[in-house]
This record gives sequence, C-alpha cells and structure tokens, in this order.
Amino acid sequence: MSDLTFTSAYQLAQMIRDRTVSATEVVEAYLSQIAKHNSVLNAICTLNIDGARSRAKQADEALNKGELWGALHGVPITIKDFYETQGLRTTAGYKPLQDYVPSQNATVVSRLLSAGAILLGKTNPSDVNGTYQGKNDLFPRVNNPWNLDYPSGGSSGGSAVAIAAGFSALDVGSDVGSDVAGSIRQPAHCCGIYGLKPTDGRVSLAGHILEVPNRPTCIRQMLVPGPLARSIEDLRLCFSLIAGSDLRRPELPPVPLDAPDDKPIEALRLAWSDNFRVPVAADIQSILHAAINQLAERGATVENWSPSGIDWTAAQQLYYRLAACNYRYAQPTTWSAVRKTLTFIWRESTQGEAALRKLGNPAQVLKKILSPSLKDYVQALDERDTFMARLDQALAPWDAWLTPVAATPAFTHRPAWSAIDIDGVSYPHAIANGAYIMPFNLSGHPAVVIPMGQTQNGLPIGLQIVGKRWREMELLNVAQKVDDAICAFRRPAGY
Repeated sequence: MSDLTFTSAYQLAQMIRDRTVSATEVVEAYLSQIAKHNSVLNAICTLNIDGARSRAKQADEALNKGELWGALHGVPITIKDFYETQGLRTTAGYKPLQDYVPSQNATVVSRLLSAGAILLGKTNPSDVNGTYQGKNDLFPRVNNPWNLDYPSGGSSGGSAVAIAAGFSALDVGSDVGSDVAGSIRQPAHCCGIYGLKPTDGRVSLAGHILEVPNRPTCIRQMLVPGPLARSIEDLRLCFSLIAGSDLRRPELPPVPLDAPDDKPIEALRLAWSDNFRVPVAADIQSILHAAINQLAERGATVENWSPSGIDWTAAQQLYYRLAACNYRYAQPTTWSAVRKTLTFIWRESTQGEAALRKLGNPAQVLKKILSPSLKDYVQALDERDTFMARLDQALAPWDAWLTPVAATPAFTHRPAWSAIDIDGVSYPHAIANGAYIMPFNLSGHPAVVIPMGQTQNGLPIGLQIVGKRWREMELLNVAQKVDDAICAFRRPAGY
C-alpha cells in the first residue's frame, strides 16, 4: 500500500487507465496513509473522505464505460488551504475564515478536477501573514516527516509534508512574496521533494486567498501558484494543466507554453553559485559542490558565476517595499496582523549578526511597510522592472542557474522569526531562509527545487534551478537532466 502512495502521479494515471489498479483502491490507500500518520504530522487540515470516495467510484464507472476525464483521471491530490474549494472549508489558516465554505473553486482547482483529479483534502498552511514554519491560528503546527522536532517550511508547509509522507500524489501550493518569500521552494527544500515556482503571471490566482474574499484584488506581483510533487514528470504534468490565461484574472498575458529543444546534458551551459548573497551551511556547500562535480562528469559545462552589477541589499529593500504595497490592503487591519508584522520587523532588525542584519533590515523602510503610498508603489514597480531586465540579460547565455535554496537546512521549531544558528553564526530568520529565493519572487523568474542530498544528521537539502522567464518547459527539461545526474530523492523512513 505504501508503495502505491509513493507512485508518481503520471504513473498512477497510467495504471488507472490500464485497469491495473482502480481509482477506488488508490484513494483508499491514500486515506489509510493519512489516517496512520496525519495526527502526528498535521499536514492535512480538512479531509474530503466522502467526496473523494464518491468521485473515485464515479471515475471507475466512467472508465468502465470507456470515458476518460483527462490526464489525471482518478488520481488523488491535495490543495493548499489558501485555494477556494467549492463546498469544502477553506480557511487560509485565518481565524475570520474558520467556517468559510466557498461557492466556487479556485481556477487551479477547477483545472485539475477537470483533468480528472480527485480532491482528498486541504493542506495546512502558514497563516496569511506568513512564516517559514507551517504555523497558523487554527490548526496544530505542521511537523517535518524527516524529524518531528523540525518544521516543514512555509507557507506551503502542509503541502510539502503531504507529498513527502505519501498523503497525496500532487499538491498545488503558492510561492508568496510577502514576509515569506519562496513559499513553495523553501518547504520543498526542507521536506526533500520537488517544487516549481512558475514565471510571475503564468498561473491564475483567481480563488487564492491572501486577499480575503470580497475585497479588492491587491496582490498583482510576486505571488504565483505552482505544483509540489515527487518527480519532475509530475511537476511538468501539473504545471501544463494549471498554466494559462483566465477570464477571472484578465491581467494574465496569454503566453503559450514554450516548446524547447531537448538538449542532452553534454550541451548544457550551467551557472552555479554558493555565496551570491550570504554564506550557506557547510553541509549545503559540500553537497552542492558534489552535485556540480557530478554534472561536470556527465559532460555539462558548469561555471561558478553570479551576475555583476546587482545590489542585493537594495533588492531586498525593494522586495519589502513592493510586498508592503501589495499586501497592505489585502486583509482587514487587525491588531493581531499588526502585532505579527511588528514582531517580524523587530526580530529581523535586532537578532542575528549585525553584518547579516544589514542585508535585509526591514526597519530601514518601516514607514513604507506600515503606510505605503501610491507614489511608493509606482516607484517600486519602476525599480522592479530594472531589476528584472538586468537578470534577464545576465541569464541569457545560460541554460539555467544553480543555487542553494536557503542558507540553512530545516531548523528546529522556534518562536516566529527567531534567529537561526548556522555553523556558529547567528542569522536573521528571513535572511537564513529567504536570501536565495527572494530575488526570484522579485524578478518573477521561474525556479525549480529538486532534492540534492542530506545533511550529516539526515535532513534533506534542495537545489534551486533558475530559468528564463516564460520558459518553464525548457527549465523543467534542464531540471530533469540535473535530477537524473544527482538521483537524490529519498522518502523519509517510516512512511
């Protein structure tokens, strides 16, 4: 049974089509895995048991009649609890929404269900104000299946754990650019799975809650839905189903998916960096260097590189300013939200080594964070355009850029935004986790995270692979070649 719950989504779909297993059998296997382990991991916050069983029965009956719903016919999935699901509670980990039951599905949910997927339930997120630890005010904290003393990452922490622990074949998270950057990539890194942040504007956010329902659409940059999975093939499949323009969000450009050449690994030109912003943990650096050597041995051209002429500290400040403009009016102003923001600003500004605090001290732009103006927003957009263009130009000669995901592996549970010790040095929390992922929320470039290895105490380490904007299929092809060379995916013991 556990082998069935760790089978890739695309393989499950083929097995169901070939009648080697029924959708009902697959759903029951996942429900059993959830019942066995979720009470400890807390990855799933709302189960859809009756709905999943009913739809699995319908999927089997449809196949018996020769009907195929789509590429995910009968495949069980979960969805981050930020996405509205018709008739099924959707909370975003936010107390005012604890009893909210939407009347329609988010666009990404509709597209996956239209492809035949079966919704098992909703995965436990960080709250709408974001943390890197899978905590909110409604549900128990999410625990990492590799070690329960460690968090899952955030804000798509429950999504990553559901995939890592065999609770679901696919999940859709969201890679957020607020206090928490990299909300798909950092949990994928912490939990040893695969995650894709598409190009900003590639996938519709209709029905995604950071903006509370019935409020104006405020969030128009630095947030994008994306899949989490146990293989590159599953990322490709899920992404191809959810990407594309949407009448509910008409600002999305109707850019078709790219059709890349399938280059052999010997033809790839790969840049890599292990310290373009802050030093990383020794374990991460060592495993990254080993991965680079493996790629070179396979014939890829790999070169230590980072783009010149970019002020990363200024980029961090720009990120905070633009995030403030986007998120300030997305939710009602409450004392709880203000308190969490002030806690974040205080701890980031006072904890950790002084030199590292300077890289992202949000107190330097405190007024603009707490009370952004239209002028601030327009200026931030203009500066963002310049940053995007510089990265576009810098990345043009490369097939992809390989970087760490974070300066730290998963860290032990702790109060929100507390400093993190990395090899004897105290890092501000957001710098330790976000320094390598924030720039690509700001720039909008797509990035894949794949498993790269493990620390000496057995925690997963991910590799971030950054590509050109609007070239996700090319990026996934490159990521597949890198993944084939490294072969680092493992399932956590006991699941």
